[in-house]
Amino acid sequence: MEIRHGVELKKLSNFKIGGSADNFLAASSASELAEGLKEWRRSERWWSRKGDIFILGGGTNILWSDRGFRGLVVKPEIAVLERDGNLVRAGAGVSMENLLRFAAEGELNGLEWAGGLPGTVGGAVFGNAGAFGGETKDSLREVLSVDLQTFVTHRRSAEECEFSYRNSIFRRRRGEEMILEAVFELNPGDKADIYRGMEEKIRYREERQPLEHPNAGSIFKNVPADDFSPEIIERYRLNIKTDPFPVIPTARLISEAGLRGLSLGGAMVSPKHPNFIVNVLDATSADVTGLIGVVKASVRERFGVELEEEVLNLHR
Repeated sequence: MEIRHGVELKKLSNFKIGGSADNFLAASSASELAEGLKEWRRSERWWSRKGDIFILGGGTNILWSDRGFRGLVVKPEIAVLERDGNLVRAGAGVSMENLLRFAAEGELNGLEWAGGLPGTVGGAVFGNAGAFGGETKDSLREVLSVDLQTFVTHRRSAEECEFSYRNSIFRRRRGEEMILEAVFELNPGDKADIYRGMEEKIRYREERQPLEHPNAGSIFKNVPADDFSPEIIERYRLNIKTDPFPVIPTARLISEAGLRGLSLGGAMVSPKHPNFIVNVLDATSADVTGLIGVVKASVRERFGVELEEEVLNLHR
């Protein structure tokens, strides 16, 4: 356990954007986390600035600021991955890819919707990640976390995690609590069928998403269908899909607004999937944030709805 200084954040982000972190701590256990935080709070750096704490997962859903991060970035590297019957316990630092393969090898289904989902278990729980009609909360039994001030651990049931669309109690308590482990309750299944379901989702992502460019996944949440008037839905022939409740895909709204391929600096609205903003030419966080603003204004003007960001934007 060692606190490092001046760590380049663009190397810890799928977007490949960002300045440096003043302080960085990788923790493989709750005790390492507590030891590191105590050391940081005793240091001159903390007393001079008393910066925030940011918990970093896989860096797949974040836009760091070009100015960097003035506080402490903590990266949980808790790698436990074990099975007890139909229960799988996974550390916050385990990649979703490894969790899915572990479940598949154990002939346990229920996570196939996450095939190709980047990031870590901690990040997926934090943002209640979802796709193809499934969400992290669907098979989650409990979550173990730790308070970053008191170091008291909390064990919450899925219901107590207050999950909602791309949200959770952990996201609302960002910087105050860190996820340590999650327990998933899965179902027996056929290994070949499980792998087939996962691979279908992976192929879909490869075909439909601009994975060839640095990106942070979907920039905006899909919009609840109830936010639209029947006249708007009919005029633009907007298709309603269930994911996991009736929504209008934001990619369709951005496309209808004529924004595919729109660029600002080194950032571009992907022509392949317009709910992705891609880093095509050494983009800055200002480029991406400016483009987000243009997209939101254009969609608001045309459809009368306000897009909500899914990406964690630390440029502001």
